[in-house]
Amino acid sequence: MERRKFKAVRNLAIFAVVIMLCLFAPQAVRNFAQRMFGEFRAPIDSIPSHLSDLEKYWSLHSNSKRALIEAGRDLARLNASYELKLLENGILKERLERYEKILQMPSYEKFKSEIARVIRRDINAWWQYLTIRKGSSDGIRKGYAVIYSGGVVGRVVRVESNTAQVELVGSSKFRMAAHVLGDERPVIYQGLGSLALRGASGEVTDVPADLYASPAKPLKLVTSALAGSFPEGIPIGDVVSLKLDSDGIFKIGQVRLSGDISNIREVTVLIPVSELSDVQ
Repeated sequence: MERRKFKAVRNLAIFAVVIMLCLFAPQAVRNFAQRMFGEFRAPIDSIPSHLSDLEKYWSLHSNSKRALIEAGRDLARLNASYELKLLENGILKERLERYEKILQMPSYEKFKSEIARVIRRDINAWWQYLTIRKGSSDGIRKGYAVIYSGGVVGRVVRVESNTAQVELVGSSKFRMAAHVLGDERPVIYQGLGSLALRGASGEVTDVPADLYASPAKPLKLVTSALAGSFPEGIPIGDVVSLKLDSDGIFKIGQVRLSGDISNIREVTVLIPVSELSDVQ
């Protein structure tokens, strides 16, 4: 009985010491402890993703020979189509480079794409953060833009050696410059967050008063060149309503985000070409 009491008191004392360290330890010590915990946790977060890849690998091996032959034919058709697209893109790229040299224009290619697998989402803040399976060892840094086939995903806010945390476009902390498609005047987008899994939304401010939007006729909101880490013209969402702000000059409106972000499995991190030499 006394031994149990001793263990209980010891555990309580250890807990109290940890709390005291968290409260009164220097900021550098706390940052170091947080980073060490993140590095320790990263392999554990990556295990389900690696197991999923392994499961898909063995499921392909279990297919019949006929199914594999049919899949091979479909893959050959896709490869032929992609090779044709690559050839066309190569020709267009060479032509663009010639025009840039003739007109003495800066190169349009500003970003390198790094594909990353999503390994975890924060359940307590579903529309706030996700974790990807690539980090500083892959050249990813804090502040880099993250996109997918449907548009903006978010921005990298924390980087470990082999993982990175992305703040989603629906987060209440996410803010960026944008503009309405077809109208170059800049506006400000900010996420609003949500408790529902598919109910995240955003808000757009400083919208010119001559623009109108409704659920039946929404306006497409895209990234602006003023956004810095994002290239021009990446879709953010649809502006479904607009009304005059309190100043009576500009409008404020609601932005409907794509529900596809809740099911996303892979994303693309945009690494600025100007920083590639520093990364490598």
